[in-house]
Amino acid sequence: LLRWNLFIKYITAGCVLMLTTLSCTSTGLPVRTVSTEKCGDFKNLLGNLRELLRLRSDVLCHGIASDTMEVRTTSDTVLACAPILTQNSSCMMQRNSSFNESKCLTNIMKDLAHYDAAIKSYINSSLRSPEEEVALRPTLGIIQSLMKNCFLMPNGVNNSSEEDAAQMWGYDTFSNRQKMCKKMRGFHVRTITINRAMGYISSGEHRK
Repeated sequence: LLRWNLFIKYITAGCVLMLTTLSCTSTGLPVRTVSTEKCGDFKNLLGNLRELLRLRSDVLCHGIASDTMEVRTTSDTVLACAPILTQNSSCMMQRNSSFNESKCLTNIMKDLAHYDAAIKSYINSSLRSPEEEVALRPTLGIIQSLMKNCFLMPNGVNNSSEEDAAQMWGYDTFSNRQKMCKKMRGFHVRTITINRAMGYISSGEHRK
């Protein structure tokens, strides 16, 4: 009888340990992984935007208040890419399996497509200086490289068209330059968010 009681206690302790371990593990479904090597240009994009807005600010943002920006609000990148933390009695600050990697990447791709179309339409407009085109070309090149090589575009996602983006620009040189300056400042802020999201995805924390 003593041996039987010890056996029951051993089995019970093992079950408790197993349940505790399982409760601390995310049960989310597998999602597509991202190649950090192919997506490394996100850091280059951030560095490029910093250079554009600081070292070359006299080209795009001369005479424009430094505290103004325009952040794209039609995408859900900030919310979709935010790591979600939960807390329970056994696992402090546990990652929530509701983080949707595919949704995050979809919104990042929408952002890239939007700024790709905006910059191309601005460069192709007649109301911009050659210096502005020279300043914006490297940014456009990095965006297009990411869209081509990072494989972030899920099926069913449509790029913003250059024709639609062309409607952003009016017939006043200063107003157009002011709008582009504000957009690039907003894009810089969004790129910080994107880099953090890519780091989180690459770490694999949301799959634990």
